[in-house]
Amino acid sequence: MASANQIKQLVRHFIKKDEKRFLSVVLQISAHESKIGHTKFAEELRNLVENAKLTFNSPKSVAPDVVSSNSSRIDISHTNELFTVSHPTLTFKNIILSEDIEAKLLRFLNENRNSTKIRQHGLVPRRHLLLYGPPGTGKTMSASVIAHELHLPLFTVRMDSLMTKFMGETSAKLRSIFEYIGTHKGVYLFDEFDSIGTKRSVTNDVGEVRRVLNTFLQLLDEHQSDSLIISATNHKDILDHALYRRFDDVIEYSRPTEASIMDLILSRFIAFNLIVSDRNELIASANGLSYAEIKKSCDDAVKFALIHNVKKINQRDLISLLNERKSYQK
Repeated sequence: MASANQIKQLVRHFIKKDEKRFLSVVLQISAHESKIGHTKFAEELRNLVENAKLTFNSPKSVAPDVVSSNSSRIDISHTNELFTVSHPTLTFKNIILSEDIEAKLLRFLNENRNSTKIRQHGLVPRRHLLLYGPPGTGKTMSASVIAHELHLPLFTVRMDSLMTKFMGETSAKLRSIFEYIGTHKGVYLFDEFDSIGTKRSVTNDVGEVRRVLNTFLQLLDEHQSDSLIISATNHKDILDHALYRRFDDVIEYSRPTEASIMDLILSRFIAFNLIVSDRNELIASANGLSYAEIKKSCDDAVKFALIHNVKKINQRDLISLLNERKSYQK
């Protein structure tokens, strides 16, 4: 049943005629009932909320509203977007991952596909993922795969719109985002997460950093909906240690191994004949590059072949393109 605090919130939001916050509390109650095994009652509450959404129209609400197929905004009268929204089509066939990473992502998917069964036994499926590793290693693509496999929209949080110079405004926007998360099921990606997850011991603007991070930690602890939250960062070392115990899985992404390098290269030349004369030399030329960088070099080779109307691509030409991309790192 609803806690005393939740009942007070319901009354408060009813008096203020704040429909969205009222429904948000109802969904929190639904999530709790589902967690303790009252799945039928929880489902009835969710259905009531969904029906209410069709009739309520609250332009004064600060929770983000989807205003087009590719964006979300705090209010329809404002222009600062907080989300980009997409419906990914990527599958595991479109991404090359290590066996360990793929196994963890499959476990995450399987738990969410069996969410009802898990909640009937008082347990909660994994809903919070932290992905870290070098750029171009598949973190963002993994979020797209998860959204596609679970038939959910992917909401990518716009960090440039979330972070502001005004004290307290970023925390307020975070709260509005989590209210939206609680009422609109989807996969929510916080990319470049280090911008809000930085250690609270940093010296620059420490007061605001602490406020924003503490707000995120509190909101993540309170999150009870079926929405999934994925945070991705290239800079694990600067993340606050309190974050790690808030996530159900922390997955490390790394640059491709020799075996995955060759798999990736061959996958990009299915429609073309790549003439490989020295496999080891080809792998060595790609070693140290990310998946994204190798893919771009292969695509450059394919574009060259298309322009010149040839079906065969020489290993030497691909190596030249890989070395060119390596030179960008110097």
